[in-house]
Amino acid sequence: MTILLTDIWTTENPTLFKAHFARSNGTEEPLECFVRDRNEWQGWQEFWPGRNDFNRAHIFSLMRFYHEPDTWLFGGIYDVLAFHGDRYDVALSAAGANFIGRMKIRYPYSDRTTRAYFEKHYSALEVQEILREAYTGRRFPGYDDIDLSFNELEALVKNARPDWMAALESMKGIYLISDTLTNKRYVGSAYGDQGIWSRWCSYVGSGHGGNVELRALVTDPTLEYCRTNFRFALLEHRPSRTDDRIILEREGFWKRILLTRGVGGLNRN
Repeated sequence: MTILLTDIWTTENPTLFKAHFARSNGTEEPLECFVRDRNEWQGWQEFWPGRNDFNRAHIFSLMRFYHEPDTWLFGGIYDVLAFHGDRYDVALSAAGANFIGRMKIRYPYSDRTTRAYFEKHYSALEVQEILREAYTGRRFPGYDDIDLSFNELEALVKNARPDWMAALESMKGIYLISDTLTNKRYVGSAYGDQGIWSRWCSYVGSGHGGNVELRALVTDPTLEYCRTNFRFALLEHRPSRTDDRIILEREGFWKRILLTRGVGGLNRN
């Protein structure tokens, strides 16, 4: 049985609201910004796109839940306090606070306009699910299906997702970092006392993990290049008791067949 938003959330005057259907800006998904830093997510409401779109008292904010089709995650009600010509001052309202990051909405919205008249959509918004806790990243998908943007990995690390930590912190393995701008790749490994989770945490901290070729790419301390271009995939995983020589041999194998040494790749050896 379908549950509409109007069934559980009564808004007497929806014309006081703009709906914000936040989607990727070409660099980042708002969902990962929300998970990583709530202040950063508020910045999506404060941004001025060159038009006075938030010209009403309130913003009903939603972010694309891009792992599932036609799904949006509720990001809060923001009160528009002022417009300064190049940005908005907003404040998070107490209204609907318990639903922030928990209420998933199903709605097939594909218009180019991301800041729409709320009353045109309010009655058709379907409540798909109320999560037990606020969303902190997607569930661990299994070792054979790990393909992460830097943004998503960063959000998982900063929230210390327990399922990802439990799966990866005691595992050795070989991983692939792809630079989607240059199409170059880097093959790395986690061995010794350092599991995959710890190794990937070092990339989130610095952007390059100490690797020479990656360090040359990551020159901005804001890690903007990483967030725009880097993707992480797990090629192999092995138990922590696996001899390090085997890990290094398998790392060499992947470097060889993926041609990551030399001018076509990001491995120096």
